[in-house]
Amino acid sequence: MEWVVVVSVLVMTILSLLRVNVIVAILAAAITAGLMSGLNLVESIEMLVSGMGGQASTALSYILLGAFAVAISYTGITIILVNYLVRVLTGKKTMMLLALAGVASLSQNLVPVHIAFIPILIPPLLKLFDEMKIDRRGVATALTFGLKAPYVMIPAGFGLIFHNIMVEAMKKNGMDISISETALSMLIPGSGMVVGLLIAIFITYRKDRESVPGAGGGEANFTIPPVEKVTFNKKHLLTLVAILAALAVQLRTENLIIGALTGLVLMFLFLVVPFKNGDKVMADGISMMGTIAFVMLVASGYGTILDKTGAVDALIEVSSGFLGDNKPLIAFILLLVGLVVTMGIGSSFGTIPIIAALFVPICIAAGFSPMATAALIGTAGALGDAGSPASDSTLGPTSGLNADGKHHHIWDTCVPTFIHFNIPLFIFGWIGSLVL
Repeated sequence: MEWVVVVSVLVMTILSLLRVNVIVAILAAAITAGLMSGLNLVESIEMLVSGMGGQASTALSYILLGAFAVAISYTGITIILVNYLVRVLTGKKTMMLLALAGVASLSQNLVPVHIAFIPILIPPLLKLFDEMKIDRRGVATALTFGLKAPYVMIPAGFGLIFHNIMVEAMKKNGMDISISETALSMLIPGSGMVVGLLIAIFITYRKDRESVPGAGGGEANFTIPPVEKVTFNKKHLLTLVAILAALAVQLRTENLIIGALTGLVLMFLFLVVPFKNGDKVMADGISMMGTIAFVMLVASGYGTILDKTGAVDALIEVSSGFLGDNKPLIAFILLLVGLVVTMGIGSSFGTIPIIAALFVPICIAAGFSPMATAALIGTAGALGDAGSPASDSTLGPTSGLNADGKHHHIWDTCVPTFIHFNIPLFIFGWIGSLVL
């Protein structure tokens, strides 16, 4: 039983590396886990479907955020940003990558649209990337950094949700901690991501690289519409008001769906987007974010199979049985188990409660402090977002960078982000658990 998680994650990883569709790869991994746990094929599928509801809220929020992002782009305010980036950063590869990491970071806190901005902002820049011979793997790394690092380290916006989940999960399993303490505990692991970003931008992907048509399986004859000239006006001001209102409501209610709905409704009430375009805005939002939302649903079903069959518990039991009281070894093994589990499920927010239920009792017995335990749990959760084929933090960048069929999800997004973020996260998280 203890090998179920390892084998099923390997199945998903190998299939993904062989360029099998990510949904098919997750389904195969889920069926493998079910069969190895003693379920038959029908029971495995039924359990997977029953567990898909675990990410229903996330999937709905992504679709609504997608519609909100489409409504924002309708006003032309994103064109102002694109024009600015083109005007100021043409020929400056390093600055372009740093700027994209910064813009992505804002999507977690200031403008809470998460990955929904990527399919709108990135495709118009693809031609410029090719002219500048920017390595798109570097762009993917920069975007994933912005989608992860802010919520890992800053308890605001999406980060407030992440840290709240950590606090509640740890309290539920017998360890009290505050949000301010979880935020402090994640500064060390988060700094590892900063190191990874700098290595990617200044060393790994600094050289010129030609994008290969068809590398991502998309349309090779993709044409990018010309970017218009847009000046800031009243509609853009009202759009900013809607964005700030969406952020305020999301922070107040800690609910992405309500926040996205608030922004979307205000866009219509302010007449920034005409009522007659409501159907088109929703349809475009679903079109843009629907695939990612469905991957998250399937990944949730996979996580349910691993959880309900006891596969994760068995893996933890075997891992902890021979650890003794060696803190460095315990921390290393827990992070290794966390990496395997969260890579398979692909959702840091969704796996924190599972990880906490397993980690907290072991950490209490071994004498880890609450902050050290938080560093282990938060790091293990974050490991599921970078490098995982099922993570929104990798699916999002690919959705924009592969608009012209020149960017492969696994080799150009997942592998680079795994190398540059999961490895330093693991190392810095391990160090953090020992010094806190």
